[in-house]
Amino acid sequence: MKKDFIAISDFSSSELQEMLTLAIDLKKEWKTNGNKPILKNKAMAMIFQKPSLRTRVSFDMAMRHLGGDALYLSPSEIGLGKRESIADVARVISGYVDIIMARVFEHQHVIDLAKWAEIPVINGLSDYNHPCQAMADALTILEEFGTLKNLNVVFVGDGNNVAVSLMHICAKLGANFTHTGPEGYFISNAAYEIGNTISQNTGSQIKYIADPKEAVKKANVIYTDTWTSMGQEEETKLREAVFPPYQVNQALVNLADKYAIVMHCLPAHRGQEITDEVADGSHSRLFPQAHNRLHAQKAVIVNLLK
Repeated sequence: MKKDFIAISDFSSSELQEMLTLAIDLKKEWKTNGNKPILKNKAMAMIFQKPSLRTRVSFDMAMRHLGGDALYLSPSEIGLGKRESIADVARVISGYVDIIMARVFEHQHVIDLAKWAEIPVINGLSDYNHPCQAMADALTILEEFGTLKNLNVVFVGDGNNVAVSLMHICAKLGANFTHTGPEGYFISNAAYEIGNTISQNTGSQIKYIADPKEAVKKANVIYTDTWTSMGQEEETKLREAVFPPYQVNQALVNLADKYAIVMHCLPAHRGQEITDEVADGSHSRLFPQAHNRLHAQKAVIVNLLK
């Protein structure tokens, strides 16, 4: 039976930990003598509805490092669900390559791809979640602290797709997760309920705190993201009016644990959700975090193709 990587919540805590351990091993191997070509003669189709720097380059290079190949398919080449049905696209591509990565607007699109494809499908981002980013986030935190268990992770800003996957991986691996953001921009109830159910089995705590200054007290990790995601451009002015109190600046970071790290999935709108002083400061892990997309995704791909 084929495996897919659609959501963090689909995997057990031990399965996620195994993939993260594999990511650490593959990163170590790559930094010494390069990765062994364990995916020789394997190919990935990369379907993009949304543009991306990190997703495209990291998946492409992950396949190359492991001896495989990657094929970029732009929105105009497929027109997923418009020019051709998702079911037809999935079944056609299944005969050409070994694995599919899709970066889509609607979460249902990646679910439908996985339903009809005969090969593994990876969710490279949807409007609901971003599981590949969460794997890189967890890897970054592991490298810093050695564990996620009992750490305090605070997400500052919009309860978007990145926040959803971060919450779920924190719950799976035993970290406490707090979301602080303006009223009306919290993580969806459905995603929260999944996280809450997971946390009851792992002992982590999930909560919302409206006041960002209160939320970051004792934080080990402060995480933020853009106030306006792709597809929400018409809300830009409204969001810019309500999110400034949730800017991650030095004054906010100073309220956290003195060894706290700051994370951002990028691209960053400097001067909005994060200041230059913090993004380029000693607490920042923005770029190691971005680089870890490569290694975390290698582990996901290997796990699905083994």
